Amino acid sequence: METTLINTHVKLLASDFNALTPLPSDPSLFSRSATPSPLSRAETVGTITSRDLKPGKFLRFTIDDGTGCIPCILWLNHSNSPYFTRRSPTDVRQIAQLAASLASLVQVGVVARVRGRISGYRGVVQITVADVGVERDPNAEILHWLQCVKLAWKCYNVSPCSR
Repeated sequence: METTLINTHVKLLASDFNALTPLPSDPSLFSRSATPSPLSRAETVGTITSRDLKPGKFLRFTIDDGTGCIPCILWLNHSNSPYFTRRSPTDVRQIAQLAASLASLVQVGVVARVRGRISGYRGVVQITVADVGVERDPNAEILHWLQCVKLAWKCYNVSPCSR
């Protein structure tokens, strides 16, 4: 039975995240040399080290977990994006309000948990943010490290077994 990690928020350290490469057959999927399964989503925990807000367009920020920095982008252009013209104005307004509230949580120096889709832009792998949460537990970052190591050994680096 083959396991797949597509559409699963895979917990990754920045050092592993930055080693991802797009699959030649499908550039929306990424892989690590040690991971037999393609990846499309990621989760990380770290300190926000930079923040670049373009109002009404996007919020670009980086998160540092001690092994490296991960670039992240949170889109804020829901009101004027052609992608959302098919949706009801009420839905678009709610999505835009959620994105604005997430953007307000992103402040330099805050420890945060970020989840989203793995994407590439100009040859750099980044997280297109779906969710941001401020971590209040001082042990959250080290717990994330331990979970990443355990999952790498037990899940991500294991070849699918045929039973």
